[in-house]
Amino acid sequence: MGFLMSKSMEQSMKKQQEFMLLNGRLQLERQILMQNQMRERQVAMQIAWSREFLKYYGSFFGLAAFGLSVGAMKRKSPGLFVPIIPLSFILAYQLDTAYGTLLQRMKSEAEDIMVTEHERLELPHGTPTFEAIEKARRAQSAFFLEK
Repeated sequence: MGFLMSKSMEQSMKKQQEFMLLNGRLQLERQILMQNQMRERQVAMQIAWSREFLKYYGSFFGLAAFGLSVGAMKRKSPGLFVPIIPLSFILAYQLDTAYGTLLQRMKSEAEDIMVTEHERLELPHGTPTFEAIEKARRAQSAFFLEK
């Protein structure tokens, strides 16, 4: 009788462990999907911000270029065209960010860094461990309990 009972409990425990493993896997998959969706939303917001900024900066650049060109022609001073050069670099960068391939190039460069220069990505004192986090949590709890 005891043997049957222990065998039944063993099977029940094994099923529960499998269920917990499956549940943990589902939870991890959901977290990964959620984090990826949040990342995608943040990137979309950055691109949208770049496009919105480009509208304002493009208007500023157009007015500045027009004003400097008119001033250069009236005063017959080609030196007034000089500010257009750095302003055009900023405009080109904003265009590349908003509508160009800047993000793809940055992604490619980041992938290369992760492969060839992985040591640059290491955190000071290494990756946090559960033990280190628990130690800090206990120290913080003790600090608040003393007050």
